[in-house]
Formats: sequence, C-alpha cells, structure tokens
Amino acid sequence: MPRAESAPQSPPSRRARTLIFARAPIAGQVKTRLIPALGAAGAAALHLRLLAHLVDSLSAAKLTPLELWVTPDTSHPCFASLAENDGVSLHIQRGADLGERLAAAAASGLTRADAVILIGTDCPQLSPRYLSRAIDQLDQHDAVLGPAMDGGYVLLGLKRPASHLFAEIPWGGDRVAELTRQRLGDLGWSWAELTALPDIDRPEDLRHLPRDLSPIHR
Repeated sequence: MPRAESAPQSPPSRRARTLIFARAPIAGQVKTRLIPALGAAGAAALHLRLLAHLVDSLSAAKLTPLELWVTPDTSHPCFASLAENDGVSLHIQRGADLGERLAAAAASGLTRADAVILIGTDCPQLSPRYLSRAIDQLDQHDAVLGPAMDGGYVLLGLKRPASHLFAEIPWGGDRVAELTRQRLGDLGWSWAELTALPDIDRPEDLRHLPRDLSPIHR
C-alpha cells in the first residue's frame, strides 16, 4: 500500500538517474491539445520553455545524473544545446508506443544505476525539492509515484524494471495513476506517493503556469 509523502531524511543517492522524456519542439507535433489556445507555433514554444526550465533547474541542483530521452531523434538544436550547457546525456526513445518507450528507457537506465526516475516536461512545479523527496523515498520503497491532478502522473521512480507497469495503459487519460497503483500492487511492491501536481496539457491548465513561463496567446 502507498504511504504518505515525507520530507527527505537522508542525502539523495548518487546511484539514481533521472530520465526526462521529451519530444522535439516542432510546431504541430507537440502540445497539440494547446493549439486551439496558443496556435501550433505557440504550443511548440511553450513546450521548449518547459523543457529548458526543467533541465536547467534539475541540472543546477545536481541531485542525479540527467538523461534526456527524446523523439524522433537527437538532431534538433535544442537537444544539443541542453547537452552542452546542462550536461545531460541524449538517448533516443525506442518502442511502438509510450508504454514501450518508458519500459525500454527504465530497463536501460537500471543497467547504469540502482534506481531510475521517469519524468516528462509538462509539469513546471516539478522542482529539485520534489525530485529529492522521490529519491529519498526510493531508499525505503520499491517505487515512488508522483501523481498528476488530471489522473496521470508526473513522476515514477523504480528500482527494478517491470514492463507490466506500462503495458496497455490509456496514456493521456484520467486513469493512468490509478492503473499504475493497481500494477504496483499486482507486483507486490511497496511504494510511496508524493503530492499531486498539475500538468500543462489543456487550455484550462495554463492557469498553473508560473508568470515567467506564461505563453503569449495567439
């Protein structure tokens, strides 16, 4: 059963790695649910700002090595810039759907670390302190879940691979976190849960953006 979030009790494990999932910020291919409010170019620009904000803040905190798992490839200039300026390593997502890509990245990361923390770029409130709490919980549990307010999740930390956690999940729906909890229970794993945070996926979510990341509406 999940346990309530607690403040970090020990320094973060240097054997953890943070795996950030991101798409190339190409107009019309990212943040498509925001296009009615921002336009294709505006949605892509916001995606890029969210990505840069997340990588910059986590890189400065130096809690774990950062791996940027990207699609469709590593050729976009923003990825090279983040690798050069923030020290992230670049990896290409592999798999037929998001579940397969997450499972493959987790399995790969766990060959280099004792734990991996999977995150996306949609949550500007995912701070270094939030990541530190997740790392600390992995010292005591098999997994840690950071739920999103819309029913998904903003963070999933694991100490061992399990494709069952990612198979046949209705990504983008409101049952992702619920089903993930069920799968963790199926595996007999212990897990902790952090505070639920908002994702920026739909026009109504834009109210959760910090002022310095607020987009210009078309």
